Amino acid sequence: MIIARQKRKENIVEYLLYMWQVEDLIRANHFRMEEIEKNVIARYNQTENVKAEIRQWYEELLEMMRSEGVMEKGHIQLNKNIIINLTDLHLRLLKSPKEMIYNATYYKTLPYIVQLRAKSNGEDLPEIETCISAVYGYVLLKMQGKEISNGTTEAIKQISSFLALLAEKYRADMNGELKLEDD
Repeated sequence: MIIARQKRKENIVEYLLYMWQVEDLIRANHFRMEEIEKNVIARYNQTENVKAEIRQWYEELLEMMRSEGVMEKGHIQLNKNIIINLTDLHLRLLKSPKEMIYNATYYKTLPYIVQLRAKSNGEDLPEIETCISAVYGYVLLKMQGKEISNGTTEAIKQISSFLALLAEKYRADMNGELKLEDD
């Protein structure tokens, strides 16, 4: 919860990656608060008051996942809404003549997005979600100690650069600092 709050403020893409990890942690702990308590919350070096807040946060997320039917896979609506907002911003950035660097970065990333979407088994995800899913999958492979090809590493570097730029634009937009139209 503390980490999520910080990440949401600083980097929306890192926040989403973190939240997806939390969703998977809840799944790995079989939607049982006793397991989440023992395997996750107990490891936090925090006061009991802070642990109580974290516990409540996990309980709320667990309930959202149950009620929204994403117990086996998928993401809660809060996280989907961020993807929608990022996609909307992405489209606005692409239309803006002021965003030449963003456009160039996107078009440099586009071949990787096309490859990923071709491998998606017919799942039609928004481009931004495709990118975030690729980074998340890469992180999981690294954590599992699996071998990763040079081509995949190169693709993830480019996708990560693109997402970092989008996250920066998102933060500027949220702070009212992004000007896409001519004044």
